[in-house]
Amino acid sequence: MQETTYWQGFWRLADPKISLASFAGMVMAACFAAADGGLHGWWLAFTVFGIFCVEVAKNASGELVDFDSGTDQAVRAENRSPFSGGKRVLVDGLLSQTQTRNIAVTFFVAAIVAGLTITLFRDSRVLGFGVFGMALAWSYHGAPLKLAYRGLGELAVAIAYGPLVVCGTYFVQVGSFSAPLIHGSMALGLLIAAFLWINEFPDYDADKAAGKNNLVVQLGCETASLVYVVLLTTGYIWLLLCANYYHAHGMLWGILGVVPAIFSAWRLMASDGVTHAVIPAQAACLLSFILMACGSGVGYWLSV
Repeated sequence: MQETTYWQGFWRLADPKISLASFAGMVMAACFAAADGGLHGWWLAFTVFGIFCVEVAKNASGELVDFDSGTDQAVRAENRSPFSGGKRVLVDGLLSQTQTRNIAVTFFVAAIVAGLTITLFRDSRVLGFGVFGMALAWSYHGAPLKLAYRGLGELAVAIAYGPLVVCGTYFVQVGSFSAPLIHGSMALGLLIAAFLWINEFPDYDADKAAGKNNLVVQLGCETASLVYVVLLTTGYIWLLLCANYYHAHGMLWGILGVVPAIFSAWRLMASDGVTHAVIPAQAACLLSFILMACGSGVGYWLSV
């Protein structure tokens, strides 16, 4: 029974839904690399493995911080969502704090090993991406910066899941940068930051009570709803301008994500703060950035 709950807890920490944020960016980067210089399968596999390990480690360390601060315990049952409220492995008793800490350490170490392998045997310049990524992963929840508690978590997510993951993955493959990809990754970063943003609405009361002063808490739900629309709009306008400026018209397939983005914005504005009404908006936002990343990446690849 204990082994069963352990793997249930680990599955929550791995959280395939949330990991789609990094996987979408890697798909986008891989498509650009295939078009610009060719793919190297083993190095792509190392990159995917390393970033997945960072995801698990970040989620585990975040669980410890949010549990100690009382944030996760303060989320009421009616405000729980498949996309927010923490992984709840400690609150639901699936893992102990020691087990969660061990998972965090193990996966941080595994990520470091993967990163050093790429650095030593592929390109030493990749080290900067790895160090910055690890620093952001730890500092999102961890001391001394605790970015998510100080209104800087949204910016960290935009950088990490946009330029850092996308351009880092591409750099491992090609050894250089691509201007269309850089701008496309920034647009994607805004959309993934919007996903974090909408996931903060169900947790508003719990975060505020625990002193987790993210930007939704600081702005209040009404103003934050308007900012959410601005984030989505800016992301897609950036993609449109980038595709036209660089004549990379295949990237315009990423505009497919506008449809669920519009639904997500409308649903959030009409939700009146009720979590069960927000959940479809969260799912639509997830679909939006996946369509944007995959559409622009595959479109670029096929158009070259």
